[in-house]
Amino acid sequence: MAKITKAVIPAAGFGTRFLPATKATPKEMLPIVDKPTIQYIVEEALASGIEEILIISGHAKRAIEDHFDSAPNLERVLEEQGKDDLLAMVRETADINVHYIRQKKMRGLGDAVLCAKTFMAGEPFAVLLGDDLVYNDTKKGEKPALKQLIDIYDAYGGSVLGCQQVPHEKVSSYGIVSGKEIAGGKLLKVTDMVEKPDLNEAPTNVAALGRYIISPSIFPLLEQTKPGKGGEIQLTDALKQLAKIEPVWAYCFEGQRYDVGDKLGFLKATVEYALRREDLGEKFKAYIQELNTKFIR
Repeated sequence: MAKITKAVIPAAGFGTRFLPATKATPKEMLPIVDKPTIQYIVEEALASGIEEILIISGHAKRAIEDHFDSAPNLERVLEEQGKDDLLAMVRETADINVHYIRQKKMRGLGDAVLCAKTFMAGEPFAVLLGDDLVYNDTKKGEKPALKQLIDIYDAYGGSVLGCQQVPHEKVSSYGIVSGKEIAGGKLLKVTDMVEKPDLNEAPTNVAALGRYIISPSIFPLLEQTKPGKGGEIQLTDALKQLAKIEPVWAYCFEGQRYDVGDKLGFLKATVEYALRREDLGEKFKAYIQELNTKFIR
């Protein structure tokens, strides 16, 4: 089997749920503490063994390209001021091998992935959605979510969907998966997928949550996929067809997942990432305890 070395990060959406902040700033550049959301995603990909990253961008997304580019003026100032730690951080970001393609029309996730066809050159690849952050404590030996999926791919082949169980009342917000249980239920061989079903139509509460390993066989299926819910080309619809011709697995990955495309999810991620920081955690915890006496009765 081909090794997974390439990843796609779709980042072309308007981010309307975060207006007015996203009128001039891409939602992917909104910071969790002091790091843009998309950088966490890129770092997860690199920690999982990915060598080349393709970001599917759109209009007014230049800030993403600038972030992963060199910054000569800033680097010179940091060097003159002797701020070596910050200088190393800026240069490290610029060294990441990132490519870009523009999605000219907002026609859904399936269309965004289709934009990557030429770049993938017939290889299987990873997809990481920027709306989903997954925290794994790698210092304690926990594997990044994407690496967990790559390990399943290495063992079983085919395509792999990163999943977790979600509350039943939330199934209408996700692509829901059903299939034959393997390996004690953490792994399913997919037989059906439904995009954002009504609660009474959902076959399970196992949701695809922003991490995928996908066979290149997906591309001709995406080219034939007609717009579905919302008038968009749904990746879920193409994956459902893919499962009829070759194995598609759903793996319930380990890790704390945050929906940062939702305002409450974004706030939860910001608070919890800050609490984990060695330089901020204790002081921030004390501050939250103060807030508890002021605002929570």
